[in-house]
Order: sequence, then C-alpha cells, then structure tokens
Amino acid sequence: MSIALTITAAQIRAARQLVRVSQADIAEATGLSVPTIKRAESERDVAISSESISAIRKALEKAGVIFVESNGEGPGVRLKKVKPE
Repeated sequence: MSIALTITAAQIRAARQLVRVSQADIAEATGLSVPTIKRAESERDVAISSESISAIRKALEKAGVIFVESNGEGPGVRLKKVKPE
C-alpha cells in the first residue's frame, strides 16, 4: 500500500494535538530537529523534503492518527478507533 505524502501544515498541527504530543516528541520519534518540525507546521511556503514529511506522517500514524484526504470538505485528521480490551 502506498502512502500519499501530501499532508498540510494544518493537518500536522491538528494531528499532534489529537494525540497530545509536542514538537519535541515528534522530532525525537522521527530523528528530525525541532526546527524542521516547526517548518513543517508553518503556513509559510518553506521547502520540507518528502522524506521528512513521510517520517512525520508515519510517526503520527503510529501514535493513532488517520490522515483524511480532501473529500470535498478539505483534508483533515481523525483518531483510529480504539479496540475494546
């Protein structure tokens, strides 16, 4: 299954808030720097490598985030269902 790499800065910010992790937590999980995470979350037109975006996306997905592609309402995020124990 191929993962689309295109996610927005707003999706990254929202995803981080949903799973209650800091920029430093994502930096540690991905091996990227905090300034790189900040740039990825910035609405300014800054270049972030596709490898960095992929690493951020994978870390947030591992934490329980689902990235929702634009479906007429715009892109978004949601949490995975928690399976009852």
